[in-house]
Amino acid sequence: MLPRAGTLARSSARLLLLPPRRRWSRGCIWCPDRNISLKPGGLKPQTVPPRYLGQPSPFTHPHLIKQGEVTPGLSQTEFELRRHRLASLVEAQADRLGPSASSSNHVVIVLSHPTRYMTNDIPYPFHQNQDFLYLSGILEPDSALVLYGKGRPDQAILFVPRRDPGRELWDGPRSGKDGAAALTGIERVHCTEELGVVLKALKGTLLWYDNSQPVHPHLHQAHVCPVLEAGPMPRPLRPLIQSLRALKSSAEVALMQEAGRITAQAFRRTMAVSQGDVDEAVLFAKFDFENRIHGANFLAYPPVVAGGNRANTLHYINNNQIIKDGELVLLDGGCEYFGYVSDITRTWPVNGKFSPAQAELYEAVLEVQRSCLSLCSPGVSLDHIYSTMLALLGRQLRHLGIIKAGTSDADALKAARRYCPHHVGHYLGMDVHDTPELSRSQPLQPGVAITIEPGLYISEDNDQVPRRFRGLGVRIEDDVVIRDQGGPLILSSDAPKTIPDVEQACAQR
Repeated sequence: MLPRAGTLARSSARLLLLPPRRRWSRGCIWCPDRNISLKPGGLKPQTVPPRYLGQPSPFTHPHLIKQGEVTPGLSQTEFELRRHRLASLVEAQADRLGPSASSSNHVVIVLSHPTRYMTNDIPYPFHQNQDFLYLSGILEPDSALVLYGKGRPDQAILFVPRRDPGRELWDGPRSGKDGAAALTGIERVHCTEELGVVLKALKGTLLWYDNSQPVHPHLHQAHVCPVLEAGPMPRPLRPLIQSLRALKSSAEVALMQEAGRITAQAFRRTMAVSQGDVDEAVLFAKFDFENRIHGANFLAYPPVVAGGNRANTLHYINNNQIIKDGELVLLDGGCEYFGYVSDITRTWPVNGKFSPAQAELYEAVLEVQRSCLSLCSPGVSLDHIYSTMLALLGRQLRHLGIIKAGTSDADALKAARRYCPHHVGHYLGMDVHDTPELSRSQPLQPGVAITIEPGLYISEDNDQVPRRFRGLGVRIEDDVVIRDQGGPLILSSDAPKTIPDVEQACAQR
């Protein structure tokens, strides 16, 4: 059985963290916000949370969040397990550093994002630091999570903004300490302005914190820097959290399946409005609308809606030109669904019918993509799939006549890199290019989510290729979860992909 997170031992070091001049009775510890009584033994806070918190809750969103869940589909237990797994990784790292490190007082610090403003007092839509969200489930800005313990940092303290009726009048409710404790199940909750005092009281001899690019500059400067200046250099935390984030639980896979389903249906409905000449902005708006109206929180990233030759600009996001009747459109888009994202690409003719040359190039890419999908199994790396993709694209380039039939394998690989200058895929999860510090050369494990996205891009001014292919760009991208048995789970399988299915979707007026 796992030890309970946040159990309060009656030690003088822990009591230093409590506000002075408060009385507590034998057997419980007083917390000054809204009469919360925190009892030893890992019991939940004895309080009734406010009706409205700083994020969706089972009270405000019972259609989305069940009792015991912190965010839709993810329970208090799941977040607690994540914190314990991180504590285990820290403990294992410390053991490798030697006896003094393994017996040290460890302090792990993870900050939220701040609110960012586009102008004056107009904020951008808030998006949480994924590492902080992964460990806490808290969606509010100006927050922090601290894990601590001797040898194993498995005790949690959460810091959230203080309730402020004046601010809440303008910005909406905050959870406060009592609301955050009730929502997350974390018993030790303080106001954010107490972060520095608590960190000093913990007297950590080994800090785990990413200070090279602080995610919350103000909290870093005001509360964390004094601790860093007084102690040793912190050890990096991000690689440990990313190694945990890479392996998805069944609950996370379910959220990613929903994100994939929503986006796949958005592709179907966007294909259906392609009727000859069409503005890229119209397809953008339709795609965005269909994602949001069917449950997505928002788009996961600015989508690529690239008609004709613009598909050969890999990150084209202007999305403001007319796609002419007979041209292809390449749409690379995805949505975010309660913290987890999709990333899908489809290419189709805006008049609903592939020309012979378009179909020829499209089928070449589709055949390569299918072969790459078949390699998505435990023990195979993304880099290995990439090498296979290049070899297969080289063969297709010969077959299409884009390179000469007698071209050597080495020269065919060079041509494949030229006509497909990106990797075969990347890790996927809470971010589009998720866990970027993890190598793509490491073997894939069950629970890892990736994309598979080969493409061929032929610029209209490339006079070295047959004229019929010039100005065409094709990419086909699916989202995949690695499984032990039964082959990969294709999260984006509902998005039309074969030529007959694409043409049928385009014909659905």
